[in-house]
Order: sequence, then C-alpha cells, then structure tokens
Amino acid sequence: MKINKQDILNALKTITVAGEGKDMVESGQVQNVVTFADEVIVDLVLTTPALHIKKRAETDVIKVIQEKVYKDAKVVVNIKVEAPPAAQNPNLIKGKPIPGIQNIVAVASGKGGVGKSTVTANLAVTLSKMGFKVGVLDADIYGPSIPIMFDVATEKPLSINVDGKSKMKPIENYGVKVLSIGFFTEPNQAVIWRGPMAAKALNQLIFDAAWGDLDFMLIDLPPGTGDIHLSIMQSLPITGAVVVSTPQTVALADARKGVAMFRQENIDVPVLGIIENMAFFTPDELPDNKYYIFGKEGAKNLAEDLEVPFLGEVPLVQSIREAGDAGRPAALQTDTLIESAFESITKNVVQETVLRNENLPPTEVIKITTMAGCSAVKK
Repeated sequence: MKINKQDILNALKTITVAGEGKDMVESGQVQNVVTFADEVIVDLVLTTPALHIKKRAETDVIKVIQEKVYKDAKVVVNIKVEAPPAAQNPNLIKGKPIPGIQNIVAVASGKGGVGKSTVTANLAVTLSKMGFKVGVLDADIYGPSIPIMFDVATEKPLSINVDGKSKMKPIENYGVKVLSIGFFTEPNQAVIWRGPMAAKALNQLIFDAAWGDLDFMLIDLPPGTGDIHLSIMQSLPITGAVVVSTPQTVALADARKGVAMFRQENIDVPVLGIIENMAFFTPDELPDNKYYIFGKEGAKNLAEDLEVPFLGEVPLVQSIREAGDAGRPAALQTDTLIESAFESITKNVVQETVLRNENLPPTEVIKITTMAGCSAVKK
C-alpha cells in the first residue's frame, strides 16, 4: 500500500501539544515526514529531554498513524531535543547597565583579610562626598561585613511598592544605599548555602530592590574566584573591576589570579586597576617615617607587570580599623591623611571608569553552562 504524506500530516494535526494549545504540526514539532510504500518516517523536535515526554510523543505518533491512516504501517519516529532560548531577564538589557544604574564596579580580592570591604566602604562614602549617587551590594554571602561598616547592622529593609510591584528599599547611611544578606540573618547565624541558593539570594538583592538612580553601584565580592563571582557576572553587566591587595607576596599571588579571572577571554570584564591596602605604617610620633611592614610597593609593581592602572595606596592606620568597627568609614574624617588617600584613589577610579566607557563597548553578561561536571563561561 502507498501511504500519502498529506494523510500523515492530517493525522498528526489531531495530536495536541501539552500547554501550547496547538497541534503537533502547527507548533513546529513535526520537522519532516517521509513515506516509502507502507513505511513512514517522522522527524520530531521536542523542547524537553525528559524520557517520558519523548516516549509519549513516539507512542502518540505511531498510534494515530495506525488508527487514522493505515493500521499495518511501519512507523519510525526520530526525536531531536532542542531547548528553547532562555527567557531574558526583564531587568537586564544585555551589554548595558540595568535601568537607573550607570556604572557597576566590582571590588575583588584574591584572598581574604586584605581589607576589600574596608576599601569598598570608603570608596562609596568618598564617591558620595563628591556628589555621586552611590549604592553598595554586599555580595560576600558567607561573611557580610558592610552592614557593620555602615552602622546599620540592626536595620531591616522595608518593602515598598514600585510600579505595582513589591520591592526592597535599601538601607541608607552617609548618602550610600546598602543591601546585604547580613540584614536577613542573625549575628551568630552562619550562612550554610550551596552555590545555587546563594546565587538566588543575590539575584533577589539585585533585582527585587528599589535601587533608584545610581551613578555607581559598588559590589563587594567575596575573596577568591568562585561561584559567587560567576553568578554576579552572569546576572549583571559589570562596567569594570577593582582588585585590592596588600603588598606581601602571598597576597599578590592571589591578586594576580583575581585579575586573570576578569581578563579570561569569555568573561572579559575590564580591570580598572589595583589598590594597595596596608601599604606602609607611619607612627604618630614619627610622621615623616614610613615602615613597610608587609613589603614595599608590591601591588604597584604587580600593576605594572600586568599592565593595569595602579589606583593608589592606603596606609596602615589604626583609625581605619577603628572607624570600620564603629560603623563610620574613615574617609568621612576631614583633613586627614586617610581622607586624602581615599580621595586620590576614588578620583582615579572615576577617571578609569570614564576612560573605559569612552574606549570600550559595554560589558555583556556571561552565560554559564555545565560540561563534564565543571563550569564553563561564554558570552
């Protein structure tokens, strides 16, 4: 018996695709039909790899052809799975900052204990003093310290209505808007989360918040080069990165890896420069003396070696630590060596951001795929 191709298509039109309200032909699942005497080959494309869905589709095709066209037909069903394109997050405009936020600067370090959060807090208040609208996202999920440094550790973000949607209102102090996972945990509570849960919490802090208009959003990243870093760069198009290091060899080795992460071909986030923290110690009784406790100009030499800008150095001063512990960043002090140091560094960050925006295209968010048990990144 010669089977007619149109009869096969008419039969397949009686199979409805679950959830679409369309039949198998109209939805495009049927890619091709070939007939040879009493043999029929049907090529299908499905959007899910689930075995039971594939088996159900195969069974339905064979059954409807044998019932409506020819009961002894030999039916072969070839199924290919093509995942639909990922829905774009409505909060993201690929290659551009999210609405209202002009520049997103990630502050990173290769290792912990180099003062990255301290530098972030002081950069933020200095930018605010300069007249910029500033926000800080504390992305250090497992060790959030920004709430303490801004003296808002006991605060809780309120829910406000923005365009009919409920949003978190960032906590504000010293002219800086702040959000942190620390607002939602108890002081003695450890955050014990796997990567996906941490990434979900970060996305809520980013996209479920009413940040408003910001000239700069500073992101205080956790130490290292791990899952949180990839999650942030997957969620946001980062304008540029600042790497903080102390002068000693151990810290510099990790800072080098931090720069390498941002420079990786498939990440490609511009490095605005390196900041050297705890660069030297000057005792009050010997104001003209500098003691290089952790080594001299290590981060400056690293910046030259990696051909990235050196943004400046922060001295090792007891009052910087005391100010952070008291919740009043040291850069708020006037007419001091500390204020001068952070003003110089912040001006360099602004200048490098302007140059980056003039000379380079907008950074794109990256896409994460998983292959053979490891993470891969691509644009």
